[in-house]
Amino acid sequence: MNTPLSIVTGSSRGLGRALVEQLLARGHHVLALARRPTELPVPAGARLESWCVDLADPAPVAERLSHWLAALDPATLASADLIHNAGVVSTPAPLSAGDLGELSNALRVGLEAPLLLSAAFLRRTQTWAVPRKLLLISSGLGRRAMAGSVSYCAAKAGMDHMARALALEEAAKPHGARVVSLAPGVIDTDMQVLLRGADASLFPERERFQGLKVSGALDSPAQAAAKVLKVLARDDFGTVPVTDVREMA
Repeated sequence: MNTPLSIVTGSSRGLGRALVEQLLARGHHVLALARRPTELPVPAGARLESWCVDLADPAPVAERLSHWLAALDPATLASADLIHNAGVVSTPAPLSAGDLGELSNALRVGLEAPLLLSAAFLRRTQTWAVPRKLLLISSGLGRRAMAGSVSYCAAKAGMDHMARALALEEAAKPHGARVVSLAPGVIDTDMQVLLRGADASLFPERERFQGLKVSGALDSPAQAAAKVLKVLARDDFGTVPVTDVREMA
């Protein structure tokens, strides 16, 4: 029986880790990319490969991924998916007060890395006969501006428009990949901790994020991962290239 292949970035914690855990439970061959090792029990029939990589320097990672994909035998695979989950929030503050290194890092991880890894994935798999999907984990903040988080908003908005353009390109190919940029809802992750603890004088929406926690409005990473994978498995995945998990229930 052929094995589904899933590549997941930002895999060592939060939503990414939960995605890897649930994909392994389904018997997938998972390639996990993160700055730290992705260490999880591997059920019988599944396979986990973990790369420690820095997506703030994405070109070497994309090149490595290209070579890794070229060495695979697609005849042994049932499908191939790239889930780009990695993202970085710079310290909440007006852009004029932001640290230049942090801002650059946020754009490299949040937009340049998905662009380059998607290019490598699509190039190396374009002759494969198996179904291919590209899932970009975006955010509602790519569609709704928020003061104090310009770099994150810009990266996610760029990711959304990247998905729209990619979907057009892939639709024109005989066996093109299906592409979606998906907002996963609000999740109780380290990002939320950072926003709740931000300096209120620099981040005017801190109180709103504190309210999300107090009111119980946050999904756990496991809950969010289950919703994301449910969208990925839909027959109509890719019909709408930019969407929200809350619109796909």
